[in-house]
Amino acid sequence: MDKKKLKYFKELLLQKHKEILQELGYIREASEDTSKENYGIDTSYSTHMADHGTDEQEREKTFYHASRENKYLLHLEEALERIENGTFGNCIVCGKEIPIERLEAVPHTKLCVPCKLTEKLE
Repeated sequence: MDKKKLKYFKELLLQKHKEILQELGYIREASEDTSKENYGIDTSYSTHMADHGTDEQEREKTFYHASRENKYLLHLEEALERIENGTFGNCIVCGKEIPIERLEAVPHTKLCVPCKLTEKLE
């Protein structure tokens, strides 16, 4: 892959990396706000239990979302490492060049479509 394309993908990956870090910051802030709201509230038992269940559900969703974002962040960082070590754009299974169209759709990919499809079947 030529230097111009590598620069384009590096900038794209860095932008996505920045967006994910911001999103994780928002998730952390929302989680902290929810935790703070739950202390010192004096309500009836039934209302408290219903609120507690809803709060637990929200915490679980927040945790799941944060986990997904962290996993995506790791993929972005690995792609940036592949740019630095000169292996970006090559399938890690078969070694063939990954088409630009695939890289534009999924810039952090490390597999060409045939290898990805084979992976899903296993």
